[in-house]
Amino acid sequence: MSEGHEVCQLYLITPNDLGNVHDFAVQLESALKAGYVAVVQLRMKLASDNDIIEACHILQPVCHKYEVAFLLNDRADLAADVDADGVHLGQGDRDIASARSLLGAGKDIGVTCHDSMHLAFEAGEAGANYVAFGAFYETATKNTSFRSDPEILTNWDAVTDLPCVAIGGITPENCKILADAGAHFVAVCSAVWGHIEGPEVAVQAFHEALNA
Repeated sequence: MSEGHEVCQLYLITPNDLGNVHDFAVQLESALKAGYVAVVQLRMKLASDNDIIEACHILQPVCHKYEVAFLLNDRADLAADVDADGVHLGQGDRDIASARSLLGAGKDIGVTCHDSMHLAFEAGEAGANYVAFGAFYETATKNTSFRSDPEILTNWDAVTDLPCVAIGGITPENCKILADAGAHFVAVCSAVWGHIEGPEVAVQAFHEALNA
């Protein structure tokens, strides 16, 4: 994930339950083919290791076809096994140093920092490639007791070049607020996969909002 930004980019998170992974791969391709998504994070928190690995083998080639980075949630060990482009770590997951030893220097490591600049600075000092702040809005995708203010994006962007991701309840209607505040990426899930007209239309809506 590159430092600096002119236009905030889309960071797409998969649902926890993909259903039939081959059918989901078709949906993923429809979301990526317009070229507006920069990152896909596979988040299958309740799945077995075998199911996660199978999904990686099917979905990562789709991402790479469109030059989109493919990250795995939580599991640096599995990310290393499938040669994913990186891993996203929560505060309760493996530490950055051990994840780096598994993945190597050329992979991306992101860290959830909730509403804390302190956690973000710690992550940056430990070698994270990006930090994630949120949730910014109500979200049904993930239970969270943290609520961030867009000002944290502005403050972070003013003091460091390390990219930041905004996450939590982000829609085409509110994403521009976060982009203007300083987010390098907006992470989206249900607003894309649950869109009544499908993920391709949803991604286009985000692109138009971010570029308005």
